[in-house]
Amino acid sequence: MARLSTGIPEFDRLIEGGIPQGFFVALTGEPGTGKTIFSLSFIHQGLKDGDLGIYVTTEESRESILRQAKQFNWDLEGYLDKRLIVIDALMREKEDEWSLNELNAEELVQKVIQAKQKLGYGRARLVVDSVSALFLDKPAMARKISYYLKRVLNKWKFTILATSQYAITTSQAFGFGVEHVADGIIRFRRLVRDGKLHRYILIEKMRQTNHDKYVWEIDVVPGKGVVILGRMQERKEDYALPKRVMDKIREANEDAFR
Repeated sequence: MARLSTGIPEFDRLIEGGIPQGFFVALTGEPGTGKTIFSLSFIHQGLKDGDLGIYVTTEESRESILRQAKQFNWDLEGYLDKRLIVIDALMREKEDEWSLNELNAEELVQKVIQAKQKLGYGRARLVVDSVSALFLDKPAMARKISYYLKRVLNKWKFTILATSQYAITTSQAFGFGVEHVADGIIRFRRLVRDGKLHRYILIEKMRQTNHDKYVWEIDVVPGKGVVILGRMQERKEDYALPKRVMDKIREANEDAFR
């Protein structure tokens, strides 16, 4: 099985060398946990490896994404319109060929296909950052929309990372169903301890992969990106939500399948 490097060697070792080609992987987590930087690393590594790249940004402008990449010495601008296209789905006043006027799944998919046709033949990586923007006003549609993206774009041989906002009240990706559709789930967490922000990463699911099952502390380092600091020794209970919250999660899941 072909595997695609994330650009983070320590992380790749946790998933037998990289993300399986053709997978749809959900990156779930609260804001500020490193999902976008992880995604940019994935795209940059692909460009280095000769892959094509498409980055869809729904919560930041194209310019903001390119500036962030530069903080980690990833010069994405040199690849623009050659092997990389950044689709601005923030719906700003500025309009160009790679901006979306309306944010919905159908428009997004058509623009991604148009970008792939523009870039031409070759293995391609796609990031949708974030997929939650597609169902902010209709979270019940999350599973249907995620399945639609996966089903249609899989025909174009994409390996997809889709960032998803994390709902602390349910311990799930915002919008029920994203995680069920995904071939892999990489969860990002954050905690404040001793007055300092700590970030963590956990591989909850990666099909066809004997993946690591521990929580690892990470950091976002200028000039490097996401780095793995070390494995955590805490018990599962240290990260578990209160019983009353877990009871609500079970009730919500049972209702969804009735």
